[in-house]
Amino acid sequence: MVNQFIETFILTGFIVWVYMSLMFIISTIIKRNDIADVAWGFGFVIAGLASLIFNQNTSLPASLVFVLVLIWGTRLSLHIGLRNLKKSEDFRYKVWRDTWGKWFYVRSYFQIYILQGVLLLIIVSPVILISTYAQGSVTPLLSIATLIWVFGFAFEVIGDSQLAKFLKNSKNKGHVMQSGLWRYTRHPNYFGEVTQWWAIGIIAVGYSYGLLGLVGPAVITFLILKVSGVPMLEQKYSNNPEYQAYKHRTSMFIPLPVTTFNNS
Repeated sequence: MVNQFIETFILTGFIVWVYMSLMFIISTIIKRNDIADVAWGFGFVIAGLASLIFNQNTSLPASLVFVLVLIWGTRLSLHIGLRNLKKSEDFRYKVWRDTWGKWFYVRSYFQIYILQGVLLLIIVSPVILISTYAQGSVTPLLSIATLIWVFGFAFEVIGDSQLAKFLKNSKNKGHVMQSGLWRYTRHPNYFGEVTQWWAIGIIAVGYSYGLLGLVGPAVITFLILKVSGVPMLEQKYSNNPEYQAYKHRTSMFIPLPVTTFNNS
């Protein structure tokens, strides 16, 4: 039976490669590599749909999980896309554009789009597993995990909404968001995103080879906490006194009451 999962994984990987290659071509036309950020969420939707179609799985659990991914991925891509419309290319990509020189296009393709596609495929693996093996109807595990997902989604959306409202107010220019959900965690949107993926991983545990479904949530948690999420934002404000004071009294990730934290 594991061959069925491997086959679906490979076929889904091919679709993700085509999608990321197309995004790279578009980026060269519009001269904006930050389209990769917009492509991220939609990529999960495409991967989830592909795995569902490959297995012709119309069961309630598989369909429900795809809907969850559809909601999360579409909202994330639209959120980032609409935000980017008002800005020039993200500063990270501008730096790479300037420093990569003649190797810019080759490095962009492999270090941004292909690498992102590989990570996407690993993270979406619980969805692929569920699409491959899930059958039957609603189970207690499915119900509990879905509620956890809803909590995580609400946390991410509310956090993003509160930040957007804060940034729109000209009086807040140069200041740090510290109210709402941001009072209890410095990164509520990331916390909500990770929570959603662990919920999907929990759903996967209920089916064949289910422990494999925990690899995806573990990878996205590591990336957000140690690589491209939290560390980059924390570094950006490393010389901001207001942020350092905020950092000292606010939990980095898991929402906790306001207190004194020994954050390094």
